[in-house]
Amino acid sequence: MNLAASLRYLDEHVNLEATAGWVHGLSLDRMQRLCDILGDPQHAYPLIHVTGTNGKGSSVRMITALLQASGLSVGTYTSPHLERINERIAWDGVAIDDDSLATQITAIAGLEPVAGVQPSYFEILTAAAFAWFADLAVDVAVVEVGLLGRYDATNVGDAQVAVLTNVGRDHTDGRGAWRAAIAEEKAGIVKPGSHFILGETDPDLQAIFEEAAAPASEVWQRGPAFDCDTNRVAFGGRLVSLRTPGASVDDVFLPVHGAHQGDNAAVALAAVEAFFGRPLADDIVVQTFAGLTLPGRFEVVGREPTVIIDGAHNVDGAEAVARTLAEEFTLSGTLIVVAGFLQGRDPAEMLDALGATEAGFLVACTPDSPRALPAPEVAAAAEKLGIVAEAVSAVPEAVQRALALAGADDLVLVTGSLYVVGEARAALRAFGTGQREDVS
Repeated sequence: MNLAASLRYLDEHVNLEATAGWVHGLSLDRMQRLCDILGDPQHAYPLIHVTGTNGKGSSVRMITALLQASGLSVGTYTSPHLERINERIAWDGVAIDDDSLATQITAIAGLEPVAGVQPSYFEILTAAAFAWFADLAVDVAVVEVGLLGRYDATNVGDAQVAVLTNVGRDHTDGRGAWRAAIAEEKAGIVKPGSHFILGETDPDLQAIFEEAAAPASEVWQRGPAFDCDTNRVAFGGRLVSLRTPGASVDDVFLPVHGAHQGDNAAVALAAVEAFFGRPLADDIVVQTFAGLTLPGRFEVVGREPTVIIDGAHNVDGAEAVARTLAEEFTLSGTLIVVAGFLQGRDPAEMLDALGATEAGFLVACTPDSPRALPAPEVAAAAEKLGIVAEAVSAVPEAVQRALALAGADDLVLVTGSLYVVGEARAALRAFGTGQREDVS
């Protein structure tokens, strides 16, 4: 099959990313059977496995960059993609090419009847990533969990280093002991012999993590073992000091926005130190982080007006966006928000967390997903909060409408979902506004 035929094959399989609201009835049986038929490629290389409610995508990119700078061949698997499905599977930071992706999916399609199971969309992509990394003989794979952890398709691999960035409210109805339930599922990626990097510090969850970490070879927790000890605004990003069990590195420049990225950097550096069993040289750390890019994560993509895109998809992420705007940007004009959300989100709660009540105008849009909240529903929620709003369903048109309203001193924030950000990023590039600018 060519890529087009491969993608049609993918679309014939259930896509839990498009249908999942809350998780139930999950199992690794189909994924394990598929990997068995492929010869268990996920065991052909060491694995760094990353989960967390927020920050896991950024941490994966940071870990990958540090490993590459140390001379390793690195496979990286992330989800969802922003613009092209190829982005999910990368080798040394370069997305898989169309022919290689088609080849891997074609191989899985041929084996599906033999496996005796019908894998999901995500399981097929995960198996394709594992198999491609084995074919390339990578030195290490850095793999982002798709959903929670214990029953995620990626968890057929056994992590040499298991990373949990944090625990927040997502994929839950918020009832009962939801934080404990999420923590337990995320900690399910810790396997016998894993080195567990724990970024969550909530003392109420410690008993859960202690039990989950029982098979781990060692546990490093943010605070006692590693941390971002200083974290302040710098022109175009942050200036941080990072501490791990083996080293302290001061005056590390992160060319990205948001204090939370300092925490992600500390998690990433600890994970790589745990993988090598030694600290990295200071110059590798400083130079690697100085060249960091995080597409879709508070990414400044234009100026006059300033245009920022951020894939905040839950309340914690939205609050981080609001904090970053308040701390790092002096707004002389008006804030204009383009927002679209998926089902399972309370649009009023999300808009309040984003600080959208301070916006001069809001353009509601509908993400390209079967789980999307319709734009008029988001606009109605905004109006109940006293926000002047209108609904423009298609993301590109919503972004274009915001740009038409904005003056040179205004700030346009596009947010609410990575599905929104991916479409907006492509549209902004088409409009001639999609080149990254360091504006602060």
